[in-house]
Order: sequence, then C-alpha cells, then structure tokens
Amino acid sequence: MKIALLGQFGSGNSGNDGSLEAMLVFMRRACPDAALLCICSNPVAIGERFALEVTGLRGAAFVHPLLRWFDGRLGRIHGRLTGLVSILRVLGGVDVMVIPGTGILDDFQETPFGWPFIVYWWCLAARLRGARIAFVSIGAGPIRGALSRWFLTSAARMATYRSYRDDFSLRYVQGLGIDTASDHRFPDLAFGLREPVRPNAMQRRQIPATIGIGVMRYRGWERDHADGNAIYRTYVDKIAAIARRLLDDGHDVRLFMGDTSDERALDDILAALPENGTHGHLSAARTVSLHAVMDEILKVDLAIVSRFHNLLCTLKLDRPALSLGYADKNDELMTEFGRADFCHHIETFDVEQVLRQVDTVLADLAAAESAIARRNAAIRSELVRQQDLLLSQVLVARGGKSLPLAQDALR
Repeated sequence: MKIALLGQFGSGNSGNDGSLEAMLVFMRRACPDAALLCICSNPVAIGERFALEVTGLRGAAFVHPLLRWFDGRLGRIHGRLTGLVSILRVLGGVDVMVIPGTGILDDFQETPFGWPFIVYWWCLAARLRGARIAFVSIGAGPIRGALSRWFLTSAARMATYRSYRDDFSLRYVQGLGIDTASDHRFPDLAFGLREPVRPNAMQRRQIPATIGIGVMRYRGWERDHADGNAIYRTYVDKIAAIARRLLDDGHDVRLFMGDTSDERALDDILAALPENGTHGHLSAARTVSLHAVMDEILKVDLAIVSRFHNLLCTLKLDRPALSLGYADKNDELMTEFGRADFCHHIETFDVEQVLRQVDTVLADLAAAESAIARRNAAIRSELVRQQDLLLSQVLVARGGKSLPLAQDALR
C-alpha cells in the first residue's frame, strides 16, 4: 500500500509539522510495510527530518523565462495543466491521500491561487488516479474569499473520510453545503505527540509563578491587510505591557514562538522591555517545533498564547492558558476544556483584564490543572477510536483488505 500525506509541512509552522509527525508515528507503527510519500512546502527539510519520500506542492513548472512569460500572458492555464500532468504522475500507485490535521480549510493569510488552489488541484488529481482522500482531524473556517471557498469546498467534497478537530469546523463545513452525515469529530492529531518528561510538581512550583507568553507576528487575517502595520504594532505594545507588569510583580516571564515568522515579534517585544531593573527574570526561546514548545511549557505555571498549537501544547501538559486568539478554533478548544472565560481576541484584548485573569487562575492553580488533566484523559481515548476507524476504513489497499485495529496494531 502507498500513502501520500499532503500539507504545508516544512514551512516554519511548528503546529503543521507536529500534525504530520503525529500521523507518521501512527502509520509507521500500524502499517510498517506501507510506502509513505509526503507532498509538502519544503521537501528537503521534511525529507531530512522524517526520513521519507517527499515531493513539492506545485508539480512541474516552466524553467525558461520566455515560457514563463507566455504562460503568464495566457493566465497560467497552460502551466497549471502541465502541473496537473506532473501531479498525476506523482500520484501513480498511491492508494490513499491523507491530509493530516492542520487548519487546511481556511484562507488565513492566503490568496485563492495559493493554498486553496493547491489543495483542490491535488484532490482532483487523487480522484482522477482513483486514490481515496481522507481529511483527518482538520480545522475549517473561516474562508472569506469566494474563489478560495469554492476551491476548498470542492476539495472537501472529494474526500471519502472527513473528521474535524472541533465542533466549529464541523458546523462550518455543514454551512458550505457539504453532507456531513458520515463525518466524524475527533481531537487534533497533535494531542497524540509524545510528551516530554514532566518534573515533579513540587520541584517546578515557584512563588511568584512563572508565566509563559507565546508570541505571534500577527498583522490581520488578510495577507496584505491595509492596517497590518498598526495591528501588529498595537499587539507588540500590549504584549510588552503585559510582560513588563508581570516582571515588575516578580514573575519570571518566558517568551516563545510557534512559527519561524514569529521571530520578528519576539525581537520587537524584547526590544520594548527593560534589560534590568525588574523583580522577575525575562527569557526568550526561539522554539521551532512543538517538542521545543512543550519543553518551554513545562517550565511555566500558566501561558498566555495566540497560536492554536501553542494553546494545544499548554493544555496537553495540564497547564492553564489565557487565549489571545485570531479565530474561533482557540475559543472552541478552550471551551472543550471548560476555560471559555479566559478567551480574548488578539486584536481587541485588554491588558488590565488579562492581568486580572492571570491572578484569578494563579489563585486556584491546582484545581485548574486537575480539570484540564481529566479532559486530556478523555482525549487520549478518542484518539485511539479514530485510529481504529482509519485502519478499518481509510488505510486500506485497493484490494480492500483492512488493517488490525489500533489497540492490536500498536501494542
């Protein structure tokens, strides 16, 4: 059996790469004889990191400048058809194409002929090749561009298996007019990642508590937002104000990232903070994987985060979080853990309210951690249920023979 995995992997987003890793670990244990192919943004990086066959997202392209010029004058139609032929060749012999997690069905920072078109083109090619398509624990919505919505809706319709990481995504896909009667709702794949070794609770507890802040280079939903600079500057100033107050109150503050693009925000926030003269200690980690993020989370008592997978890692390790989200996915995840009161929007959060909520959480930290841990136990069971479905319905060779259930295959 040959399985292709499609996604924006190797692009610098640690959440995307963590979703791929979780799926690869499962597949390699459950179906070790399967041939794996990753179709991704950075084939060199992913091939080296995960030791598997890789290919780029775009297929063949014109190399000669004159040919590229003619193709541009013709609306790139000929180039895209040439790319489709190349993609069809890549998918030869593929039994299943899996989209493992990520917020694949939205257009955050995208144009129609960016990621939305790529997903549609690969799904169309997979269908033409007779391969099954599976969207596994994906995030969906919003899709604000009409053409992007058509591409992504058409791609989702071609799937034979769809599951969503939250109720908002399921409802959003229903709103696109897709029949979801046979679809599923399962946790994000990154909940299945290996955890770092946890320190003893008494060893890590400090007074005052240590606060983590997951920073983000946020400039609005659209890639070229007219107010992007102002949105970003306001965010940096408010995060710096929160960090400064926490340091003045004696808290240690640890800054970390969720995407390589966040390095600019990290540097700008550090530049806005005093190098000395505060009661607490400031540190910054240039985290480039979810494992590195989790290592940082273990060093804090509470985290203030914006990126979805930084939030997920915080909750996965039983730490309470304050969410400064830019989409409904953060609110959905926090609600699932009973933490809806601690949700804010990244463009409108109030510094004083966030600081008050830090004090509220720290006042009853043990109870918050216990409640989060109970939800994590249920999530682990749900992950195994989806693995069973994948082995019986999705990861099946064209002859139709299903694989052992997860509880047997993964012993």
